[in-house]
Amino acid sequence: MAYYLVRAKPKSDLQPLRDWLDSGDIRVMQPFGSTLQHSLDNARVDGDYIVWEEEDYCRPPLDMERKAVLDHYFTDLSVETVSEGDGWQRIGHLPSLWKS
Repeated sequence: MAYYLVRAKPKSDLQPLRDWLDSGDIRVMQPFGSTLQHSLDNARVDGDYIVWEEEDYCRPPLDMERKAVLDHYFTDLSVETVSEGDGWQRIGHLPSLWKS
């Protein structure tokens, strides 16, 4: 398993993504739904980008997540390999994506 610090630029308003997360439909996607749900629920804002830590098993990284969810809402997605929890520590000071 690998952990990544993910950076992505939102395409537009992310309220439809928030609604999708709130519906629970992302959480039940197999095999990645619960991890993606947790990551996006805790995402942070870094300037024009959204950042989060993601656990993933795919090659290339986030392949299934991109096809199912991420590519609908984000562009310029990049990943940096990190140790578990290090990504969250690095971005913990940034404002939450979902809390005003």
